[in-house]
Amino acid sequence: MQKILSMTFSEIGLNKNLQKAIADLGFETPTPIQQESIPYLLENETDLIALAQTGTGKTAAFGLPVLHKVEVDRKLPQAIILAPTRELCLQIAKDMDTFAKYIKGLKITPVYGGASIVPQMRSLKSGTQVVVGTPGRVIDLINRKALRLKDIEFVVLDEADEMLNMGFKDDLDTILAETPEEKQTLLFSATMPKEVMRISKNYMHNPKTIEVASRNEGAKNVEHHYYMVNARDRYKALRRICDVNPDIYGIVFCRTRRETAEIADKLMQDGYNADAIHGELSQAQRDHVMGRFRKRKLQILVATDVAARGIDINELTHVINYNLPDDNEVYVHRSGRTGRAGNKGTSIIIAHSREGRKLKSIEKMIKRELTLMKVPNGDEICQIQLMKLIDKVVSTDVNHQIDKYIPSIEEKLAHLDKEELIKHFVSAEFNRFLSFYKNAPDLNVTGSKGNDRNDRGDRKGKRGDRGERTGHAEAGHTRFFINLGREKDMQAHNLIGLINECTRNRNIPVGKIDIMRKFSFFEVPKDFETDILSGMVDSNWNGNRVNVEVSQAPGVKSPRGGGNRGGGGGRSYGGGGNRGGGGGRSYGGGDRKRSNSGGGRSSGGSSSRRESSTGSGRSSGGSSSSFKGRFNAAAKRKRRD
Repeated sequence: MQKILSMTFSEIGLNKNLQKAIADLGFETPTPIQQESIPYLLENETDLIALAQTGTGKTAAFGLPVLHKVEVDRKLPQAIILAPTRELCLQIAKDMDTFAKYIKGLKITPVYGGASIVPQMRSLKSGTQVVVGTPGRVIDLINRKALRLKDIEFVVLDEADEMLNMGFKDDLDTILAETPEEKQTLLFSATMPKEVMRISKNYMHNPKTIEVASRNEGAKNVEHHYYMVNARDRYKALRRICDVNPDIYGIVFCRTRRETAEIADKLMQDGYNADAIHGELSQAQRDHVMGRFRKRKLQILVATDVAARGIDINELTHVINYNLPDDNEVYVHRSGRTGRAGNKGTSIIIAHSREGRKLKSIEKMIKRELTLMKVPNGDEICQIQLMKLIDKVVSTDVNHQIDKYIPSIEEKLAHLDKEELIKHFVSAEFNRFLSFYKNAPDLNVTGSKGNDRNDRGDRKGKRGDRGERTGHAEAGHTRFFINLGREKDMQAHNLIGLINECTRNRNIPVGKIDIMRKFSFFEVPKDFETDILSGMVDSNWNGNRVNVEVSQAPGVKSPRGGGNRGGGGGRSYGGGGNRGGGGGRSYGGGDRKRSNSGGGRSSGGSSSRRESSTGSGRSSGGSSSSFKGRFNAAAKRKRRD
């Protein structure tokens, strides 16, 4: 082991063309997962299970050995790499193209949903050695006889746990069944749940297992902060966090695509340089948003976990958890996106008083203490933003074309002394900002980690499941009851995967999820009500027969005469449930059907119009926000903090 750890890329055994490409990238020493995986794969043809988190260099860990072994003279697919999302698929293909830039004749073809299949078919027909794809699109190409896997020698399953969470179990079975018996299968995953174990048992032969530290290597450079506020004040707190960090370049994580779109819309309307990426956007829209973000023309990207897969940017300053994920390991994934490449980063949680125990469990996983921060008050924010404005003025290059106007300007300002001149100048740019935060309320609430008043186990929680079956669905949505809960090991991502699998439609936008002890609730738009009821009838999950019914609010009779599933004496659900549930994990798959972007923003239209309407917005390169634009927008909406 010590010998491996001392290796450099020049000593690891890769061919000269790959070494040259790696040297161009400035890489010298492999990461832990690369140190373990690359020498093994170069010397062995046996299967491999590698467990490592996002941001640890997994693409190079499997990509370099594959490129080393692929035969360039054979113009047919020899390796197929499967990824859960389009973004990750494209990122893998891009990275492998970079690694292979000195290998003449080697072609890598990405295939993914949300884009025309014709160019992808054309690329495959012209001859390619490596295919990187999402499961749904790969199956489409197989069915069209455009992709044949009979000569495949290497199968890579990247983010295998995520693919299964998104409902790709049957798709993976179908694809793997098309590959030869004799091949090398490489499974890369952050975790090893039961379904991933099943895949390994069914399709792998005596695999070697490699596991690196569960925490991202970059985590040592990440500070973990949390703010405790009332749930209704999350957005206000988010704004203040952004305002107190004027140079922010980060990702705000939300649970669902609906929440993602809403938060991004609010930020843009309030003048922030922000946009969203989620499963509702078309591929062209996603590419446009991501292009702007990579070029730092956007400061804030609002995203679901699934949509953020494949985003690989080393310079992020902040990761903000607008809502905590249900799975603590997802938090590790999120926080690991900042503090990379030797940079410092900050992971922020906007928590409410019922999430104390959740915070404590995160601390145990990351083996780090979360630092409680106070949501800044108006005076603190104004001081920071004012100094930022002054810094901008000082650093601005003077255009000497104004010299001819100086005499007239001096004459206009002659009655003002230095102090008065400064006050007038600052007030002209800053009055709206000062007015906005005048008498701003304190958003901080008391709360302690591990002592949640309304968490499971308190007086409300002791009520068990009685009275938790009530509740009104959001407008335009249907609330469903399902007879599976925590006792059957049901979690939010399992429920989303079950919905995707039963309906065969990964574009169903799952909203709020409530996982109870014996049963659960979930919401989808009314347009998908029939899909849910017909698709999930007589279904089975882990040996349990599934029963799904429309949940009615108290006093509302079921139109199907099945009784009131939402009874319970009219009490609303309150204690014991895990509110919300990572609905964002259901979005971003959608390989077989194009995302319906009808309700989404046009990436080239509305966001850019909003930018122009708010002045310069929050520009890149650390420049100051456009206070005028932001607070004109705020005044129009009459939103007060």
